[in-house]
Amino acid sequence: MFLTPSFDPSTQAEVVAPGEVLRQRNQRSPAVLHIDSGRVLLGVREDGQMRHQLGVVEGPAWLDAAAVLLDQPCAVDMVTETRVTLRSVPRETFMGGFAVLPSSAQDLVRDLAAGYCQQTELAVSRLAQDAEARCAQWLLRHAQNDGNGALRVTLHQRKRLIAAQLGIAPETLSRVLRHLREHGLIAGTGNVLNLPQPRALQLVAGG
Repeated sequence: MFLTPSFDPSTQAEVVAPGEVLRQRNQRSPAVLHIDSGRVLLGVREDGQMRHQLGVVEGPAWLDAAAVLLDQPCAVDMVTETRVTLRSVPRETFMGGFAVLPSSAQDLVRDLAAGYCQQTELAVSRLAQDAEARCAQWLLRHAQNDGNGALRVTLHQRKRLIAAQLGIAPETLSRVLRHLREHGLIAGTGNVLNLPQPRALQLVAGG
């Protein structure tokens, strides 16, 4: 059942329209989705849009088997790109099919699942790092001397427009700025940001 799915007759196929969210990042699922037909995008959604696409799954294929097998939260958002026909298999049923495999095959499949999850988490992590680097580069590029030997940036534009320049969502910009503030790389309130550690900020920027 695990490698070649055979479904209980009671497992009804469901048709899902394009643009529907099937799985959300950081959420655990009590069931595994099998795509009979259609394509599903894997990536990172921001502001309700798929901002960063990391891959695509085309049926027939298991969609989130690795995460469910390892009882881990889903590392990416999964959104239908086309009309999709799918089946939802309870985790207990799925694991029952997995349990009939020889122990050597179970070990192999678990290793493959772990490797897939690790690579996916690394890809998502790199997206966040890229956003921080772009933000740090922008701050340094717009920094001015305040007359006392320190650097500061005056935000003449709304954060929404700055985020658009950086190619990230406004919520991502806010999250990155909060992270930089927590690490002491920016300070200040309102539209003026002080850069107390420009060398450290340069490292974040990749320089």
